[in-house]
Amino acid sequence: MNEQFTHLNAAGEARMVDVSDKRASTRSALAAGRIVMQPQTLMAIRSQQTAKGDVLAVARIAAIMAAKRTAELIPLCHPLPLTKVEIEFELQEHDAAVECRARVATLAPTGVEMEALTAVQVALLTIYDMCKAQDRAMSFQDVRLLSKTGGASGDWHRPPAAG
Repeated sequence: MNEQFTHLNAAGEARMVDVSDKRASTRSALAAGRIVMQPQTLMAIRSQQTAKGDVLAVARIAAIMAAKRTAELIPLCHPLPLTKVEIEFELQEHDAAVECRARVATLAPTGVEMEALTAVQVALLTIYDMCKAQDRAMSFQDVRLLSKTGGASGDWHRPPAAG
């Protein structure tokens, strides 16, 4: 293992990886996750009839803010200058769910997978927070990295689900 790019120092203690010798390059990541709810909760979100207003607009802003502050939330994560954060929601009537997708990009010496995953999680948590008075049984499902591009390790794409 390349000791330079590990979170452990020579004594086996946690440290932030030194990326100062890595060249900056364009990197991006796409993550997704879902929140499943009662059908009437999804209808309230769709029609903007929740007690707290436009749930998806607030969740979008929360997700963007979270992506920008990931280094403050995840230990040993590098603060990165983000060049793009896009948040999309898909309302899925067939199983009363909202899927969130976050695409994050940077021009930096390290990738943005954590920023994309953090954005998705915070978007889903915001939806929960804004709708919990109506539906405390909502559940988070299938938060995952879908793809990443750039960097020394190259591109990666999650294989399509079988079935």
